[in-house]
Amino acid sequence: MLQASILGANIYTDIFIVAFKLPNLFRRIFAEGAFSQSFLPTFTHSKQKSVFAMRTFVKFILFLLIFAIFVTIFSQQFAKLIAWGFDDSTIKAAAPLVSINFYYLILIFIVTFLASLLQYKNHFATSAFSTALLNITIIGALLLSQDLPKSTIIYYMSYGVILGGFLQVSVHIIASKKLHLFKLIFGGLKNIKNKKNLVKEDEKRFKSTFFASVLGSSTAQISAFLDGWLASFLVSGSISYLYYANRIFQFPLALFAIATSVAIFPKITRYLKHDDHKKAQVMLKNSFWFLAALLSLATTVGIIFSHEIVWLLYERGSFTSKDSIHTGVVLAMYLVGLIPFGLSKIFSLYLYATHKQKTAAKISGIALGFNIILSLSLIKPLGASGLALASSISGIVLFILTIREFGIAEFFAIIKDKYAIYLMISLIITIALLLYIKELLSAYL
Repeated sequence: MLQASILGANIYTDIFIVAFKLPNLFRRIFAEGAFSQSFLPTFTHSKQKSVFAMRTFVKFILFLLIFAIFVTIFSQQFAKLIAWGFDDSTIKAAAPLVSINFYYLILIFIVTFLASLLQYKNHFATSAFSTALLNITIIGALLLSQDLPKSTIIYYMSYGVILGGFLQVSVHIIASKKLHLFKLIFGGLKNIKNKKNLVKEDEKRFKSTFFASVLGSSTAQISAFLDGWLASFLVSGSISYLYYANRIFQFPLALFAIATSVAIFPKITRYLKHDDHKKAQVMLKNSFWFLAALLSLATTVGIIFSHEIVWLLYERGSFTSKDSIHTGVVLAMYLVGLIPFGLSKIFSLYLYATHKQKTAAKISGIALGFNIILSLSLIKPLGASGLALASSISGIVLFILTIREFGIAEFFAIIKDKYAIYLMISLIITIALLLYIKELLSAYL
Protein backbone atom coordinates (compact mmCIF):
# COMPACT_ATOMS: atom_id res chain seq x y z
CA MET A 1 0.00 0.00 0.00
CA LEU A 2 2.79 2.40 0.92
CA GLN A 3 4.75 1.52 -2.21
CA ALA A 4 1.69 2.26 -4.37
CA SER A 5 1.18 5.61 -2.61
CA ILE A 6 4.80 6.76 -2.81
CA LEU A 7 5.95 5.19 -6.09
CA GLY A 8 2.67 4.62 -7.93
CA ALA A 9 2.53 2.51 -11.10
CA ASN A 10 5.28 3.75 -13.42
CA ILE A 11 8.70 2.93 -14.82
CA TYR A 12 10.45 3.26 -11.41
CA THR A 13 8.09 0.77 -9.82
CA ASP A 14 8.62 -1.50 -12.82
CA ILE A 15 12.40 -1.27 -12.34
CA PHE A 16 12.26 -2.23 -8.65
CA ILE A 17 9.85 -5.10 -9.34
CA VAL A 18 12.18 -6.41 -12.04
CA ALA A 19 15.20 -6.11 -9.72
CA PHE A 20 13.44 -7.96 -6.91
CA LYS A 21 11.77 -10.46 -9.25
CA LEU A 22 14.47 -13.15 -9.42
CA PRO A 23 15.29 -13.40 -5.68
CA ASN A 24 11.59 -13.05 -4.88
CA LEU A 25 10.77 -15.91 -7.24
CA PHE A 26 13.30 -18.12 -5.44
CA ARG A 27 12.01 -16.89 -2.07
CA ARG A 28 8.48 -17.98 -2.90
CA ILE A 29 9.62 -21.31 -4.31
CA PHE A 30 11.84 -22.08 -1.31
CA ALA A 31 9.55 -20.66 1.39
CA GLU A 32 6.41 -22.17 -0.05
CA GLY A 33 7.61 -25.72 -0.02
CA ALA A 34 10.02 -26.88 -2.73
CA PHE A 35 13.02 -27.24 -0.43
CA SER A 36 11.06 -28.57 2.55
CA GLN A 37 9.04 -30.98 0.41
CA SER A 38 12.26 -32.68 -0.70
CA PHE A 39 14.39 -32.10 2.38
CA LEU A 40 11.96 -33.09 5.16
CA PRO A 41 11.00 -36.60 3.91
CA THR A 42 14.68 -37.44 3.31
CA PHE A 43 15.75 -35.86 6.61
CA THR A 44 13.02 -37.79 8.48
CA HIS A 45 14.17 -41.14 7.04
CA SER A 46 17.91 -40.44 7.37
CA LYS A 47 19.90 -42.28 10.05
CA GLN A 48 22.57 -39.54 9.96
CA LYS A 49 20.31 -36.50 10.12
CA SER A 50 22.91 -33.96 11.23
CA VAL A 51 25.46 -34.93 8.57
CA PHE A 52 22.88 -35.02 5.77
CA ALA A 53 21.47 -31.65 6.82
CA MET A 54 24.80 -29.85 6.97
CA ARG A 55 26.17 -31.34 3.76
CA THR A 56 23.02 -30.15 2.00
CA PHE A 57 23.34 -26.70 3.58
CA VAL A 58 27.01 -26.23 2.64
CA LYS A 59 26.46 -27.28 -0.98
CA PHE A 60 23.58 -24.84 -1.44
CA ILE A 61 25.40 -21.94 0.22
CA LEU A 62 28.51 -22.37 -1.91
CA PHE A 63 26.44 -22.54 -5.09
CA LEU A 64 24.42 -19.44 -4.18
CA LEU A 65 27.52 -17.42 -3.28
CA ILE A 66 29.12 -18.22 -6.65
CA PHE A 67 25.84 -17.51 -8.43
CA ALA A 68 25.46 -14.15 -6.64
CA ILE A 69 28.97 -13.07 -7.68
CA PHE A 70 28.17 -14.12 -11.25
CA VAL A 71 24.97 -12.03 -11.20
CA THR A 72 26.92 -9.03 -9.86
CA ILE A 73 29.47 -9.23 -12.68
CA PHE A 74 26.83 -9.68 -15.39
CA SER A 75 24.01 -7.65 -13.81
CA GLN A 76 23.02 -5.90 -17.07
CA GLN A 77 22.66 -9.21 -18.88
CA PHE A 78 20.50 -10.61 -16.07
CA ALA A 79 18.37 -7.46 -16.03
CA LYS A 80 17.83 -7.87 -19.78
CA LEU A 81 16.97 -11.53 -19.30
CA ILE A 82 14.34 -10.72 -16.64
CA ALA A 83 12.78 -7.80 -18.57
CA TRP A 84 13.51 -8.39 -22.25
CA GLY A 85 11.12 -5.68 -23.38
CA PHE A 86 12.91 -2.82 -21.54
CA ASP A 87 14.97 -0.37 -23.59
CA ASP A 88 18.74 0.01 -23.02
CA SER A 89 18.50 3.02 -20.67
CA THR A 90 15.97 1.26 -18.44
CA ILE A 91 18.10 -1.90 -18.38
CA LYS A 92 21.10 0.20 -17.34
CA ALA A 93 19.09 1.74 -14.49
CA ALA A 94 17.82 -1.67 -13.33
CA ALA A 95 21.16 -3.54 -13.42
CA PRO A 96 22.67 -2.27 -10.09
CA LEU A 97 19.40 -2.99 -8.31
CA VAL A 98 19.32 -6.54 -9.70
CA SER A 99 22.78 -7.09 -8.21
CA ILE A 100 21.85 -5.68 -4.77
CA ASN A 101 18.58 -7.57 -4.46
CA PHE A 102 20.02 -10.89 -5.53
CA TYR A 103 22.04 -11.24 -2.30
CA TYR A 104 18.73 -11.60 -0.48
CA LEU A 105 18.52 -15.07 -2.03
CA ILE A 106 21.49 -16.27 0.07
CA LEU A 107 19.87 -14.99 3.24
CA ILE A 108 16.48 -16.49 2.45
CA PHE A 109 18.04 -19.91 1.83
CA ILE A 110 19.56 -19.82 5.33
CA VAL A 111 16.10 -18.92 6.63
CA THR A 112 14.49 -21.75 4.65
CA PHE A 113 17.01 -24.32 5.85
CA LEU A 114 16.54 -23.38 9.51
CA ALA A 115 12.75 -23.21 8.99
CA SER A 116 12.78 -26.81 7.70
CA LEU A 117 14.57 -27.97 10.85
CA LEU A 118 12.08 -26.02 12.96
CA GLN A 119 9.19 -27.65 11.07
CA TYR A 120 10.66 -31.04 11.99
CA LYS A 121 10.34 -29.88 15.60
CA ASN A 122 6.73 -28.82 14.87
CA HIS A 123 7.61 -25.15 15.33
CA PHE A 124 6.06 -22.84 12.70
CA ALA A 125 5.58 -19.49 14.43
CA THR A 126 9.04 -18.05 13.77
CA SER A 127 8.92 -18.72 10.03
CA ALA A 128 5.38 -17.35 9.77
CA PHE A 129 6.36 -14.19 11.64
CA SER A 130 9.72 -13.55 10.00
CA THR A 131 8.28 -12.51 6.63
CA ALA A 132 6.84 -9.46 8.41
CA LEU A 133 10.40 -8.33 9.15
CA LEU A 134 11.11 -8.02 5.43
CA ASN A 135 7.96 -5.97 4.95
CA ILE A 136 8.81 -3.76 7.94
CA THR A 137 12.27 -2.91 6.60
CA ILE A 138 10.87 -2.07 3.15
CA ILE A 139 8.20 0.10 4.79
CA GLY A 140 10.95 1.81 6.82
CA ALA A 141 12.97 2.42 3.66
CA LEU A 142 9.93 3.95 1.95
CA LEU A 143 9.21 6.26 4.90
CA LEU A 144 12.83 7.41 5.11
CA SER A 145 13.06 8.14 1.37
CA GLN A 146 9.52 9.32 0.51
CA ASP A 147 10.60 12.92 -0.19
CA LEU A 148 13.54 11.87 -2.39
CA PRO A 149 13.46 11.29 -6.17
CA LYS A 150 11.84 8.02 -7.21
CA SER A 151 15.12 6.88 -8.75
CA THR A 152 16.67 7.10 -5.25
CA ILE A 153 13.71 5.56 -3.41
CA ILE A 154 14.13 2.25 -5.21
CA TYR A 155 17.74 2.05 -3.93
CA TYR A 156 16.51 2.56 -0.36
CA MET A 157 13.97 -0.21 -0.89
CA SER A 158 16.64 -2.57 -2.23
CA TYR A 159 18.87 -2.08 0.81
CA GLY A 160 15.76 -2.52 2.95
CA VAL A 161 15.34 -5.96 1.35
CA ILE A 162 18.86 -6.95 2.41
CA LEU A 163 18.35 -5.67 5.97
CA GLY A 164 15.08 -7.61 6.15
CA GLY A 165 16.93 -10.76 5.13
CA PHE A 166 19.47 -10.33 7.95
CA LEU A 167 16.65 -9.86 10.48
CA GLN A 168 14.90 -13.00 9.22
CA VAL A 169 18.09 -15.02 9.64
CA SER A 170 18.57 -13.61 13.15
CA VAL A 171 15.16 -14.68 14.50
CA HIS A 172 15.58 -18.17 13.03
CA ILE A 173 18.97 -18.53 14.72
CA ILE A 174 17.39 -17.52 18.05
CA ALA A 175 14.54 -20.04 17.59
CA SER A 176 16.99 -22.79 16.57
CA LYS A 177 19.04 -22.19 19.72
CA LYS A 178 15.96 -22.34 21.95
CA LEU A 179 14.88 -25.65 20.40
CA HIS A 180 18.40 -27.10 20.84
CA LEU A 181 19.11 -27.47 17.12
CA PHE A 182 22.65 -26.14 17.47
CA LYS A 183 23.77 -29.57 18.68
CA LEU A 184 22.51 -31.09 15.43
CA ILE A 185 24.08 -28.31 13.33
CA PHE A 186 27.53 -28.39 14.97
CA GLY A 187 27.49 -32.18 15.11
CA GLY A 188 26.86 -32.30 11.38
CA LEU A 189 29.68 -29.84 10.67
CA LYS A 190 32.05 -31.87 12.83
CA ASN A 191 31.33 -35.09 10.92
CA ILE A 192 30.67 -33.56 7.50
CA LYS A 193 33.64 -35.34 5.91
CA ASN A 194 34.28 -38.49 7.91
CA LYS A 195 30.64 -39.66 7.68
CA LYS A 196 29.86 -38.52 4.14
CA ASN A 197 29.69 -42.11 2.87
CA LEU A 198 26.86 -42.85 5.31
CA VAL A 199 24.55 -40.27 3.70
CA LYS A 200 25.22 -40.98 0.03
CA GLU A 201 21.83 -42.65 -0.45
CA ASP A 202 20.09 -39.80 1.37
CA GLU A 203 21.82 -37.22 -0.82
CA LYS A 204 20.96 -39.18 -3.95
CA ARG A 205 17.28 -39.34 -2.93
CA PHE A 206 17.19 -35.62 -2.12
CA LYS A 207 18.95 -34.67 -5.35
CA SER A 208 16.57 -36.75 -7.46
CA THR A 209 13.53 -35.05 -5.95
CA PHE A 210 14.59 -31.44 -5.29
CA PHE A 211 14.62 -30.04 -8.83
CA ALA A 212 11.37 -31.80 -9.58
CA SER A 213 9.90 -30.22 -6.42
CA VAL A 214 10.98 -26.76 -7.56
CA LEU A 215 8.92 -27.07 -10.71
CA GLY A 216 6.15 -29.09 -9.10
CA SER A 217 5.39 -26.65 -6.27
CA SER A 218 5.87 -23.33 -8.01
CA THR A 219 3.50 -23.13 -10.96
CA ALA A 220 1.78 -19.98 -9.65
CA GLN A 221 5.11 -18.26 -8.98
CA ILE A 222 6.67 -19.17 -12.32
CA SER A 223 3.45 -18.07 -14.04
CA ALA A 224 3.69 -14.68 -12.31
CA PHE A 225 7.36 -14.45 -13.33
CA LEU A 226 6.46 -15.12 -16.98
CA ASP A 227 3.64 -12.57 -16.73
CA GLY A 228 6.13 -9.90 -15.68
CA TRP A 229 8.56 -10.85 -18.43
CA LEU A 230 5.88 -10.59 -21.12
CA ALA A 231 4.48 -7.40 -19.55
CA SER A 232 7.83 -5.66 -20.14
CA PHE A 233 6.74 -5.51 -23.81
CA LEU A 234 3.53 -3.67 -22.90
CA VAL A 235 3.05 0.00 -21.97
CA SER A 236 4.84 1.42 -18.93
CA GLY A 237 3.04 0.47 -15.72
CA SER A 238 1.80 -2.94 -16.91
CA ILE A 239 4.35 -4.75 -14.74
CA SER A 240 3.12 -2.68 -11.80
CA TYR A 241 -0.54 -3.57 -12.45
CA LEU A 242 0.34 -7.25 -12.44
CA TYR A 243 2.49 -6.85 -9.32
CA TYR A 244 -0.09 -4.97 -7.26
CA ALA A 245 -2.90 -7.33 -8.29
CA ASN A 246 -0.73 -10.38 -7.60
CA ARG A 247 0.06 -9.06 -4.12
CA ILE A 248 -3.66 -9.18 -3.30
CA PHE A 249 -4.05 -12.60 -4.98
CA GLN A 250 -1.11 -13.99 -2.97
CA PHE A 251 -2.63 -12.83 0.33
CA PRO A 252 -5.43 -15.46 0.62
CA LEU A 253 -3.23 -18.02 -1.15
CA ALA A 254 -0.50 -17.59 1.48
CA LEU A 255 -2.82 -17.01 4.45
CA PHE A 256 -4.92 -20.11 3.82
CA ALA A 257 -3.48 -22.55 1.25
CA ILE A 258 0.27 -22.22 1.81
CA ALA A 259 -0.01 -21.94 5.60
CA THR A 260 -2.20 -25.05 5.70
CA SER A 261 0.07 -27.09 3.43
CA VAL A 262 3.19 -26.10 5.39
CA ALA A 263 1.52 -27.01 8.69
CA ILE A 264 0.15 -30.42 7.68
CA PHE A 265 3.04 -31.62 5.49
CA PRO A 266 5.34 -32.88 8.32
CA LYS A 267 2.43 -34.75 9.94
CA ILE A 268 1.26 -36.36 6.69
CA THR A 269 4.87 -37.39 6.00
CA ARG A 270 5.07 -39.08 9.41
CA TYR A 271 1.71 -40.83 8.97
CA LEU A 272 2.72 -42.23 5.61
CA LYS A 273 6.13 -43.25 6.95
CA HIS A 274 4.32 -45.44 9.51
CA ASP A 275 1.78 -46.68 6.90
CA ASP A 276 -1.04 -44.90 8.73
CA HIS A 277 -2.91 -43.92 5.57
CA LYS A 278 -6.23 -43.52 7.37
CA LYS A 279 -5.00 -40.65 9.56
CA ALA A 280 -3.32 -39.04 6.57
CA GLN A 281 -6.58 -39.21 4.59
CA VAL A 282 -8.57 -37.72 7.49
CA MET A 283 -6.12 -34.81 7.78
CA LEU A 284 -6.28 -34.25 4.03
CA LYS A 285 -10.08 -34.32 4.05
CA ASN A 286 -10.34 -31.79 6.88
CA SER A 287 -7.81 -29.53 5.18
CA PHE A 288 -9.73 -29.74 1.90
CA TRP A 289 -13.02 -28.54 3.38
CA PHE A 290 -11.30 -25.85 5.42
CA LEU A 291 -9.58 -24.49 2.31
CA ALA A 292 -12.56 -24.97 -0.01
CA ALA A 293 -14.73 -22.78 2.23
CA LEU A 294 -12.17 -20.03 2.78
CA LEU A 295 -10.91 -19.86 -0.80
CA SER A 296 -14.45 -19.88 -2.21
CA LEU A 297 -15.34 -16.94 0.01
CA ALA A 298 -12.15 -15.07 -0.88
CA THR A 299 -12.70 -15.66 -4.61
CA THR A 300 -16.32 -14.52 -4.50
CA VAL A 301 -15.60 -11.36 -2.51
CA GLY A 302 -12.47 -10.59 -4.52
CA ILE A 303 -14.03 -10.84 -7.98
CA ILE A 304 -17.21 -8.95 -7.09
CA PHE A 305 -15.35 -6.16 -5.30
CA SER A 306 -12.08 -6.24 -7.29
CA HIS A 307 -12.15 -2.53 -8.17
CA GLU A 308 -13.28 -1.50 -4.68
CA ILE A 309 -10.51 -3.55 -3.03
CA VAL A 310 -7.84 -1.96 -5.25
CA TRP A 311 -9.35 1.50 -4.67
CA LEU A 312 -9.36 0.99 -0.90
CA LEU A 313 -5.83 -0.42 -0.67
CA TYR A 314 -3.91 1.56 -3.27
CA GLU A 315 -5.64 4.66 -4.67
CA ARG A 316 -3.81 7.53 -2.97
CA GLY A 317 -0.71 9.60 -3.61
CA SER A 318 0.94 8.56 -6.87
CA PHE A 319 -1.56 5.74 -7.54
CA THR A 320 -4.33 7.18 -9.75
CA SER A 321 -7.94 6.16 -10.45
CA LYS A 322 -6.83 4.94 -13.88
CA ASP A 323 -4.31 2.66 -12.16
CA SER A 324 -7.12 1.32 -9.94
CA ILE A 325 -9.27 0.41 -12.93
CA HIS A 326 -6.47 -1.47 -14.71
CA THR A 327 -5.29 -3.24 -11.54
CA GLY A 328 -8.86 -4.21 -10.59
CA VAL A 329 -9.43 -6.00 -13.90
CA VAL A 330 -6.11 -7.85 -13.55
CA LEU A 331 -7.00 -8.84 -9.97
CA ALA A 332 -10.33 -10.33 -11.05
CA MET A 333 -8.54 -12.41 -13.69
CA TYR A 334 -5.98 -13.67 -11.14
CA LEU A 335 -8.69 -14.62 -8.64
CA VAL A 336 -10.27 -17.03 -11.14
CA GLY A 337 -7.33 -19.32 -10.34
CA LEU A 338 -7.30 -18.91 -6.55
CA ILE A 339 -9.34 -22.03 -5.73
CA PRO A 340 -7.53 -24.43 -8.13
CA PHE A 341 -4.07 -23.14 -7.18
CA GLY A 342 -4.90 -23.33 -3.47
CA LEU A 343 -6.49 -26.78 -3.47
CA SER A 344 -3.83 -28.29 -5.73
CA LYS A 345 -1.26 -27.51 -3.04
CA ILE A 346 -2.74 -29.87 -0.45
CA PHE A 347 -3.37 -32.69 -2.95
CA SER A 348 0.18 -32.42 -4.25
CA LEU A 349 1.36 -33.09 -0.67
CA TYR A 350 0.60 -36.77 -1.18
CA LEU A 351 2.83 -36.80 -4.24
CA TYR A 352 5.71 -35.18 -2.36
CA ALA A 353 5.25 -37.27 0.79
CA THR A 354 5.38 -40.46 -1.31
CA HIS A 355 8.46 -39.26 -3.25
CA LYS A 356 6.57 -38.57 -6.50
CA GLN A 357 8.22 -35.21 -7.10
CA LYS A 358 8.98 -36.10 -10.70
CA THR A 359 5.29 -36.77 -11.35
CA ALA A 360 4.41 -33.41 -9.77
CA ALA A 361 7.05 -31.74 -11.95
CA LYS A 362 5.58 -33.32 -15.08
CA ILE A 363 2.12 -32.04 -14.13
CA SER A 364 3.46 -28.54 -13.50
CA GLY A 365 5.35 -28.61 -16.78
CA ILE A 366 2.12 -29.32 -18.68
CA ALA A 367 0.32 -26.54 -16.79
CA LEU A 368 3.14 -24.10 -17.56
CA GLY A 369 2.98 -25.09 -21.20
CA PHE A 370 -0.72 -24.16 -21.24
CA ASN A 371 0.16 -20.89 -19.49
CA ILE A 372 2.75 -19.91 -22.10
CA ILE A 373 0.47 -20.71 -25.04
CA LEU A 374 -2.48 -18.87 -23.49
CA SER A 375 -0.34 -15.87 -22.48
CA LEU A 376 0.94 -15.44 -26.02
CA SER A 377 -2.63 -15.78 -27.31
CA LEU A 378 -4.28 -13.38 -24.83
CA ILE A 379 -1.62 -10.68 -24.39
CA LYS A 380 -2.53 -8.86 -27.60
CA PRO A 381 -6.34 -8.65 -27.20
CA LEU A 382 -6.44 -8.30 -23.38
CA GLY A 383 -3.03 -6.89 -22.39
CA ALA A 384 -1.97 -7.39 -18.74
CA SER A 385 -5.38 -8.85 -17.77
CA GLY A 386 -4.92 -11.51 -20.46
CA LEU A 387 -1.67 -12.61 -18.83
CA ALA A 388 -3.45 -12.93 -15.47
CA LEU A 389 -6.29 -14.93 -17.03
CA ALA A 390 -3.80 -17.27 -18.72
CA SER A 391 -2.17 -17.89 -15.33
CA SER A 392 -5.54 -18.75 -13.78
CA ILE A 393 -6.45 -21.19 -16.56
CA SER A 394 -3.09 -22.91 -16.10
CA GLY A 395 -4.02 -23.26 -12.40
CA ILE A 396 -7.22 -25.06 -13.37
CA VAL A 397 -5.19 -27.41 -15.60
CA LEU A 398 -2.76 -28.00 -12.72
CA PHE A 399 -5.58 -28.89 -10.34
CA ILE A 400 -7.27 -31.32 -12.75
CA LEU A 401 -4.01 -33.15 -13.50
CA THR A 402 -3.06 -33.27 -9.79
CA ILE A 403 -6.43 -34.79 -8.88
CA ARG A 404 -6.08 -37.37 -11.65
CA GLU A 405 -2.70 -38.44 -10.26
CA PHE A 406 -3.94 -38.37 -6.65
CA GLY A 407 -6.86 -40.58 -7.64
CA ILE A 408 -10.27 -39.58 -8.97
CA ALA A 409 -12.05 -42.17 -6.81
CA GLU A 410 -10.19 -40.96 -3.69
CA PHE A 411 -11.04 -37.36 -4.55
CA PHE A 412 -14.77 -38.10 -4.92
CA ALA A 413 -14.66 -39.96 -1.62
CA ILE A 414 -13.48 -36.71 -0.03
CA ILE A 415 -16.00 -34.39 -1.68
CA LYS A 416 -18.92 -36.84 -1.30
CA ASP A 417 -19.80 -35.39 2.05
CA LYS A 418 -22.50 -33.39 3.82
CA TYR A 419 -20.13 -30.43 3.91
CA ALA A 420 -20.54 -30.07 0.14
CA ILE A 421 -24.22 -29.18 0.55
CA TYR A 422 -23.47 -26.68 3.31
CA LEU A 423 -20.71 -25.09 1.25
CA MET A 424 -22.89 -24.69 -1.87
CA ILE A 425 -25.78 -23.17 0.09
CA SER A 426 -23.43 -20.80 1.90
CA LEU A 427 -21.82 -19.73 -1.37
CA ILE A 428 -25.15 -19.01 -3.05
CA ILE A 429 -26.32 -16.92 -0.08
CA THR A 430 -22.97 -15.11 0.12
CA ILE A 431 -22.93 -14.25 -3.58
CA ALA A 432 -26.51 -12.96 -3.44
CA LEU A 433 -25.75 -10.77 -0.40
CA LEU A 434 -22.53 -9.42 -1.87
CA LEU A 435 -24.17 -8.52 -5.17
CA TYR A 436 -26.90 -6.69 -3.24
CA ILE A 437 -24.30 -4.81 -1.17
CA LYS A 438 -22.40 -3.88 -4.33
CA GLU A 439 -25.58 -2.46 -5.87
CA LEU A 440 -26.19 -0.39 -2.73
CA LEU A 441 -22.63 0.94 -2.80
CA SER A 442 -22.95 1.82 -6.49
CA ALA A 443 -26.15 3.75 -5.77
CA TYR A 444 -24.84 5.80 -2.84
CA LEU A 445 -21.13 6.34 -3.64
